[in-house]
Amino acid sequence: MSDVVFGRTVAESQAERSEIIFPADSNALGNLFGGRLMQYIDLVGAMAASRHARAIVVTASMDHLDFVAPVKVGELLILKASVNRAYRTSMEVGVRAMVEDVREQKLRHVSSAYLTFVAVDQAGQRLVVPALIPETEHQKRRYEDAARRREMRSEETQRKKEMRALQVGGFQV
Repeated sequence: MSDVVFGRTVAESQAERSEIIFPADSNALGNLFGGRLMQYIDLVGAMAASRHARAIVVTASMDHLDFVAPVKVGELLILKASVNRAYRTSMEVGVRAMVEDVREQKLRHVSSAYLTFVAVDQAGQRLVVPALIPETEHQKRRYEDAARRREMRSEETQRKKEMRALQVGGFQV
């Protein structure tokens, strides 16, 4: 594993996925299942992370998943993913899901999420990923915001470890 410093721009790894929503993907109200939307978000996020790392990636976490509006049967779902920040072996990817009104050529925001992916080799060992080079002001803001979210995730992980340490016989003390 090399520690050579190298980087890629946000644009080099962006990913997009489109899906038409069918009845098999929906609940009794004709709305896309939340779990199916999560699957689509995970897939497009993995595409962006894999493009950035030029490697296999695995999902480490999904957080800040917001379901803003329902997606109905027959609608065209557009998902866009960008790497927000890269660390040594992991990357934060932001995914935005929208419904396209093809007649009026308008997009309606339906969901957003932040995911963390880790690059691995065929044996599942972590790989060093390229640095991210944000170019636009928007990309630079997302880059800085990702650092704050990482700090919050780290604090939450520590809090959970401490809570588990307090558990006795399956019950919390």
